[in-house]
Amino acid sequence: MSSSDDGPADTIESVSGTGIPVRGNDIDTDQIIPARFMKVVTFDGLGEFAFFDQRFTGEDNEKDHPFNEERFQGANVLVVNSNFGCGSSREHAPQALQRWGIDAVVGESFAEIFAGNCLALGIPTVTASTEEIGALQAYVEEHPEGTISVDVERELVVYGSGDDETAINADVADAQHKALVEGVWDTTALMRANENSVCETADSLPYMQSDD
Repeated sequence: MSSSDDGPADTIESVSGTGIPVRGNDIDTDQIIPARFMKVVTFDGLGEFAFFDQRFTGEDNEKDHPFNEERFQGANVLVVNSNFGCGSSREHAPQALQRWGIDAVVGESFAEIFAGNCLALGIPTVTASTEEIGALQAYVEEHPEGTISVDVERELVVYGSGDDETAINADVADAQHKALVEGVWDTTALMRANENSVCETADSLPYMQSDD
């Protein structure tokens, strides 16, 4: 991941690494992290439960799923299809993906709330056409060790090498692009960086003033 500390949070200009393809449209947040694993005080440890019901039977036997495959262990760029992250607004879904090791998600389209929850963690959600995503998924399946570069700043996804290098003109939503590249995606860091202004605003609110 290429980043710097120009803003209140690290700027996220690009993410590079190996990919993992999860095929299928309308994969919802309940598939990403089943509700029974959300009864936690912190998000620590959620990664092992990512796609749990798609990965294991009721007897905890492994199913055929990319997250179970040895060749994709250590991958950090998730490649998906359309309407990924639909369903409930649970923030546990991107939390589970991040704790599994995902730093960026490239797909055809994302549910708006899911993309917003990813942004709050500094995870880019980058879109491209159905044909381009299909080609990228096929590449990852054939070359699990191949590097994918997600250039947030220039809105490019590059994979392959030499004569076989492919560059996709991808799309990053304007608000997400600004937040990641300028380092203002972390609202907690943003508030800390503007502590004086926050305190002044709080002091000016009548319901924040004491009776003393």
